[in-house]
Formats: sequence, structure tokens, C-alpha cells
Amino acid sequence: MNPFTLPSPAKLNLCLHIVGRRPDGYHELQTLFQFLDYGDHITFEPAAGGEPGIRLKTPIPGVADDDNLILRAARLLAGNREPDLPGITLSVSKRLPMGGGLGGGSSNAATVLLGLNHYWQLGRSLDQLADLGLQLGADVPVFVRGHAAWGEGVGERLTPASPPQDWFLVLKPACDINTGKIFSEQGLTRNTPRIKIAPAFEGDASRYRNDCEDVVRKLYPEVNQSLKWLSQFGPARLTGTGACIFGRFPTESAARIIWESKPSGITGFVAQGVNISPLHTKLTEL
Repeated sequence: MNPFTLPSPAKLNLCLHIVGRRPDGYHELQTLFQFLDYGDHITFEPAAGGEPGIRLKTPIPGVADDDNLILRAARLLAGNREPDLPGITLSVSKRLPMGGGLGGGSSNAATVLLGLNHYWQLGRSLDQLADLGLQLGADVPVFVRGHAAWGEGVGERLTPASPPQDWFLVLKPACDINTGKIFSEQGLTRNTPRIKIAPAFEGDASRYRNDCEDVVRKLYPEVNQSLKWLSQFGPARLTGTGACIFGRFPTESAARIIWESKPSGITGFVAQGVNISPLHTKLTEL
């Protein structure tokens, strides 16, 4: 098989409600996931002569191999069959910031699971791959399944949803946020009333928010300042535990006008929200 490259898209949490805490310490969530037509790319290059083994051509700075979700996903899928499977070299082109709340690592893991399932012709179903993905992280299953979704539990119980495929300006303030720190904060809201599946924000949008946002704004002035700036142009919100924030726009040109005026020191991008993952679209072409 020739080398092939698959997208590893970003996601947004269009809302994130914390509705409780489980005995094991994990938080019960309700969230609306949507993909973006922007993200990383992972290239799958068969080893010369089909030699066995999983190799990562482009290590991620500061991430040990044992913590790298790309390698962990590949090894988890291979299991004890790794010595008998055709060798593969994986390389990643990173565009998504680490610790940004865009799901970059989880998306990478899902892309590897789906890509290697194709390359090794394992015939695993999406249900089986999503179950494997959950062992790697709560956000991995939504990337595996590839459809915008209302998520519950720790985010793994998914119901397909179809929010408007608007344009977004995504900004990354100059700070890195530790998810564990946010979820352990005493001031975090953990008792938001449960709501039914959001019909793509019909009705009163004020019911939808990110329960992590107040805590993040207090702990990270850079996020607070960026949200204040972006809110001049419409509702702005944190995705995940941040640090990335986003604003919704009806057209690409409207989003790019605001992008051109962003404060210095902030990175980001403009992308369209999509309800079918670009990964799944590309897989149909292989």
C-alpha cells in the first residue's frame, strides 16, 4: 500500500455543562461537539519491505513516547499482534496547539485508530474502535465516530446532532491551561441542571455556556482579556477547559475581518464548523 495522509480535525465544545461528579472523581458532563475543517494531518508510510514495528517519524516536543497518544493508539490497536502486522511509520504535521481545548491529542489518536484499521485491514467496527479510544481519553470516541454529537457521561455517550455549520474565529491566548487543575478547583460549578439534547441552539441560547469559563477567566488573565475583546463582536466562549476561545460568524469574510484586527500576541485561525468529520470524508476516498 502506498503512503497516505489523513486529517486530524479540531473540535469545539459549543457548550459544556458540568452536571455532577461521580464517586470515582470524574465529572458528569453535557456538551455539544462540532468539528472544524482545520486541524493536524497524519501520514501513514508503510515500512520498507513490510518490516514489523510502529515508528513515529516526528516526535512531539516535550511529550514522551509513553504519553504520546499517537503511539499509544497504534499500540493499543495492534495489541499482541504487533510483531505479525506490516510495519508502519507515522508522522504528524501539527497545527493545533497543545492544551488548547481543541482536542488535538484525542483527534490524533482517533485518526491513528481509523487509519491503521484500514492499513492493517483489521475490520474493526466503529463501536469497537470507539471503545478502544475511550481507554485513551474521553474525547476520542467522538472523533472516531465522526459526527457532531451531544455528549453525556464523561463525554463518551454520544447522540448525533446537527448544529449550524457556521464559521468560527478561534483564538489561542498566550497561556497553557492544565485541565486537571481546572476540574479540581473548588469554585467550579458542578451542579448545572441537566437539559435535553440541544436542538442546535434553537430558542434561548443563554441556557448554553461553558461551566469552566468563570474559573479559567479568574486564573488566567490572558483568557479573560481575549474573551472581553472578542465579545465586542458577538458572543464569545471558551472551548473545553481552554485556553482557546471562539466566536461564531455567519460567513468566512465576517470572521476574517475580525481576525485581521486581533490583538498582537494571540494566535489562531478561521475555520468552518462541520458536522461530518473531515477524517471520515477522506477515508471514503481511500
